[in-house]
Amino acid sequence: MMFTRLAALALTLLLAVSASAQSVEFSKDRFGNDKEGLKAAQKAIKTGDEWYFADPPKYERALPYYLEAQKFNPNNAQLNLKIGDCYLNSGFRPRSLTYLQKAFELDEQVDPRMHYLLGRGLHLNARWQEAIAEYKKATPPAGAKNALAQQQEIRKHITECESGLALMKKPTRVFIDNVGPGVNSPFPDYGPVISADESVILFTSRRDNSTGGQTDPESGGFFEDIYQATRNGKEWGPAKALADPVNTEGHDATVGLAPDGQRMLIYVENNGGDLNECDLRGNKWSKPQTLGKRVNTNAHESSASYSPDGRMLYYVSDQPEGGLGSRDIYKIELEGKGKAVNLGPVINTPYGEEGVFMHPDGKTMYFSSEGHNSMGGYDIFKSVYENGKWSKPENLGWPINTPDDDVFFVISASGRHGYYSSYRDDGQGSKDIYQITFLGPEKPPVLSNEDQLLASRVAPVKETVLAAAVPVATTQVTILKGVVTDAESKQPLEATIDVVDNQKSQTIASFRSNSQSGRYLVSLPSGINYGIVVRQEGYLFHSENFDLPAGAAYSEVVKDVALKKLNVGVKVVLNNIFFDTDKSTLRKESTAELERLVALLNETPKLRIEISGHTDNVGNPAYNQKLSENRARVVVDYLITKGIDKGRLTFAGYGLTQPVASNTTKEGRQQNRRTEFKVLEK
Repeated sequence: MMFTRLAALALTLLLAVSASAQSVEFSKDRFGNDKEGLKAAQKAIKTGDEWYFADPPKYERALPYYLEAQKFNPNNAQLNLKIGDCYLNSGFRPRSLTYLQKAFELDEQVDPRMHYLLGRGLHLNARWQEAIAEYKKATPPAGAKNALAQQQEIRKHITECESGLALMKKPTRVFIDNVGPGVNSPFPDYGPVISADESVILFTSRRDNSTGGQTDPESGGFFEDIYQATRNGKEWGPAKALADPVNTEGHDATVGLAPDGQRMLIYVENNGGDLNECDLRGNKWSKPQTLGKRVNTNAHESSASYSPDGRMLYYVSDQPEGGLGSRDIYKIELEGKGKAVNLGPVINTPYGEEGVFMHPDGKTMYFSSEGHNSMGGYDIFKSVYENGKWSKPENLGWPINTPDDDVFFVISASGRHGYYSSYRDDGQGSKDIYQITFLGPEKPPVLSNEDQLLASRVAPVKETVLAAAVPVATTQVTILKGVVTDAESKQPLEATIDVVDNQKSQTIASFRSNSQSGRYLVSLPSGINYGIVVRQEGYLFHSENFDLPAGAAYSEVVKDVALKKLNVGVKVVLNNIFFDTDKSTLRKESTAELERLVALLNETPKLRIEISGHTDNVGNPAYNQKLSENRARVVVDYLITKGIDKGRLTFAGYGLTQPVASNTTKEGRQQNRRTEFKVLEK
């Protein structure tokens, strides 16, 4: 009797579960008591279907109508399937899983793709093993159209899940924070680009106050505009839209920014998708100009990044000629005449590459790829160019990368902060821009340091032992920035900043300070003895020296420059003239600076100058006096060999008698050891 009652109870429960798992149709026999609600729900489904079954489908347009109908009847398998499918093709793709599981619960036969769709939903929620199990059930039936391509896609997704499972076990130590309402809005905000020192951010947004106020017929969203914000302490913003001629009534999107923030790359929907660039003059951006046919083809050029010296462009194109996959990364010399070069199979895969960014160190490239060991969609990778080749791309790991698309990543010169956009539940309403703070490896714990040998003591003896410091990896680049002004008026100046490789006596890059603010920023990768020359017509040049050995860690140097006009009595320090220790022998690294002085004398025929040598207070004063005089004489001799009339030149050694800084510090003594010239006549 007991068994019979239990069996009956089990059968009742089974029938109840079965009944609860049945799909409920939108029909009068089920909802006859709410005719108005049923009519509204059916109308919403009809409108949603018009978008869903359009060619091509407009999933995001259909979704709001389906969600409205689902409020009326949450238990229809077909509707839940469509909602899940719409989410799979939207920004918030992980939300698909709830609706796909509901559809399967209501009707396991609701769609022949069900196991595949469930696999996608589980995959996008990082439920790796469950996703693999569903993918394995999703083998297309024999004879199905494109069965081989479907099988290959399923195998790739399984491989992605296996990568995600491995990467998630060793997460990257980072903070990921929304940059806040000063930048982000309730509308989509994405495509961030930053200056090397993180003082400026530009990005793309689809806000309701867009230029022209038009909406995209494809997505229904507003057209793209470019916005700019500056950092105020730790906060960003408020962001402001760029004025005409950058923002137009069409789509205008950010692509790349030079490290100094003075040149910007823009994507425009011409010729299949092209790249343009514009310059910042004062506080106004110039009209965007095409990069020309050497870069822009009839194919789709979508993203790009300058090299730190501004001479090379790295960009993404799906051009068929020379391509290895659906989208590849190329490089081209902007001022050259040669063709673009594909970066090759170490970087480019048979799948898509996107969002290329060259770090200011000149050798580290970040990009997104659907290949390599992606955990799903596009993942962000890093590769370093050394010894003539690119290193194997390294996945930045979980949680920076997710099973969804992670693309258009940029990073500060320090390597401390990265920026990208993402759909997240803590966003302002749509796609938002986030800051990634890299924390470095975890510090190991310190075990107890009590002296267990003195067990008889009432109070045990303890010794404080600090754990060894765990270094946070920094990039090998120095950021030099400051303001250029007129020495007399103190007003900002637009000047040219030449970056010289002293070893090769070659100018390797040239930049300009901003005409309104006088600000400049130069990125100096380690491993070179740099001469920095600031020049402007009507002024004497100013030089600085930065000898950065290979491996030198990140640093940021602020150096304001006051340019002096060519007046009698003005003195200029020649910071890039070098001598052997305790000798008056010129080193070859001095050549570029000496040639600048030759050029100045040739450009100003009436100019007469005194070359002077100076030392610090270390050593015998008489010896220092003689050394400084000999060094000044050597410089004059060099100028004479270059055709400068010796009557225009005098020399003097002042030893330690004219210090410009304190001799009590190493830095001060270094400043005092100098060669300079003084204007005697002009």
